[in-house]
Amino acid sequence: MTIFEELKERGLIFQTTDEEALEKALTEGQLAFYSGYDPTADSLHLGHLVPIIVCRHLQLAGHKPYPLVGGATGLIGDPSFKDTERSLQTKETVDGWVAKIQAQLSHFLNFDSGSNKAEMVNNYDWFADISFIDFLRDVGKYFTVNYMMSKESVKKRIETGISYTEFAYQIMQGFDFYELNRRYGVTLQIGGSDQWGNMTAGTELLRRKADKVSHVITVPLITDATGKKFGKSEGNAVWLDASKTSPYEMYQFWLNVMDEDAVRFLKIFTFLPLTEIEDIRKSFKAEPHKRLAQKILAREVVTLVHGEAAYKEALNITEQLFSGNIQKLTAAELRQGLSNVPNYAVQSQDSLNIVDILVTSGIVTSKRQAREDLQNGAIYINGRRVQDTAYSLSDKDKIDNELTVIRRGKKKYFMITY
Repeated sequence: MTIFEELKERGLIFQTTDEEALEKALTEGQLAFYSGYDPTADSLHLGHLVPIIVCRHLQLAGHKPYPLVGGATGLIGDPSFKDTERSLQTKETVDGWVAKIQAQLSHFLNFDSGSNKAEMVNNYDWFADISFIDFLRDVGKYFTVNYMMSKESVKKRIETGISYTEFAYQIMQGFDFYELNRRYGVTLQIGGSDQWGNMTAGTELLRRKADKVSHVITVPLITDATGKKFGKSEGNAVWLDASKTSPYEMYQFWLNVMDEDAVRFLKIFTFLPLTEIEDIRKSFKAEPHKRLAQKILAREVVTLVHGEAAYKEALNITEQLFSGNIQKLTAAELRQGLSNVPNYAVQSQDSLNIVDILVTSGIVTSKRQAREDLQNGAIYINGRRVQDTAYSLSDKDKIDNELTVIRRGKKKYFMITY
């Protein structure tokens, strides 16, 4: 199986400019390629992971990656599939985001050794010194307004309005491809399906200005079995930055994907051999209640993004919380595992009697309810059942001298901090 055939089999290819020519180019020798990421935030998210994975597959097959972080295009804003104009960020903000995203990308590709080691690029390097007149003369003249208006990213915004700034974005991305080809011999661009118009602007510029043939691969927009856009958790993006989405939260995200999606996502998001994934599929189909596919998926992606130690920590937090072994976890682990539960910071004047603290923290609405819950055995402190209404929280209930976990019933967790 060729690398192109494997990418197709895994569901990682949505569109190409010329499939036959591209497959031939990928088998004839080392090919230089790039994938661009605009710094629109201080972290990449799960939606960026698919093109990154394609880049890693291609590098493992011997091809040379040039990951690009758009220090220039990030100052402009891509109109693709956006209903309104982006808010422009300061140069200082964008530069900070560029550095963070470059650090994230360096985790996924080999930058250290071999003839195909990755080389990081920033399009601000070639846009910073080009004059507006030179850009219009040397680049703009190769694009007709009719051609630019035909792009979906532009057509969708014509009625609501699009600034010249965002209208010109496609020319900037096209020039990226041209410049990377001139400097490094790059002939292939990888990107999301929403980038097709911007990416083919590059192949058009290379054809018209340099009389060169180049290629594009777009990866599919990943949706779940219901058609919902993938990569959102309760309305929030799943970030690749551990401080924004913890390894535990990411582990839970993958652990809870639907059965219908689990095997498909193993092909897309992991580097497990397809033969091994087929064996997993058979076992999973025979005993779906064991959630083998989800567990392996969660293990592989969390390890890919955050490393093996972070995966093992996420697994331990999951197992201990499931079994109620709160005291086997550190305060840091509990903050990860219970990041979304209600939190109450104890004040100096608060009574630490269990009845009082249940009411003060908002766990229950009245002292009567607190007493009933205690007497009925529904209140647990750090996994230990407490039924004595005279009980008061003390230092021995503080995990790492930082917090106490109270559980009401089977699943309702609350965190008390000091």
